[in-house]
Amino acid sequence: MSALSFSLVMCGVFLNAVAQLLLKAGTNAVGTFEFSTSNLLPVGWKLATQPYIVGGLGCYVISVVVWIMALSRVEVSIAYPMLSVGYVLNAAAAWYLFGEAVTLTRMVGIGVIILGVFIVARS
Repeated sequence: MSALSFSLVMCGVFLNAVAQLLLKAGTNAVGTFEFSTSNLLPVGWKLATQPYIVGGLGCYVISVVVWIMALSRVEVSIAYPMLSVGYVLNAAAAWYLFGEAVTLTRMVGIGVIILGVFIVARS
């Protein structure tokens, strides 16, 4: 995999991870909600105008464009497993930003993911 191809794949992964974190920050700002006929518009409006949600959706749009560029250069059987790196990034960022627990079981799982991505990337 060329340096440009690797950079595109990792940029797509990073943007996707950032999108998830922004969506989480947005839902934290909005709070717990349930959709029902009576609150569909108020909750929908809250979500549509929440800056973190808008930023997360923007990151998704950009990540799709970057991902399409990456897939034009890299086999999907190589690129797709690299998305697992996003889980590693999100677990670390969620622990740091949101105080989410990263248990021993999760750390072992993250280690397995890192090993798997390494093996796939080397193939």
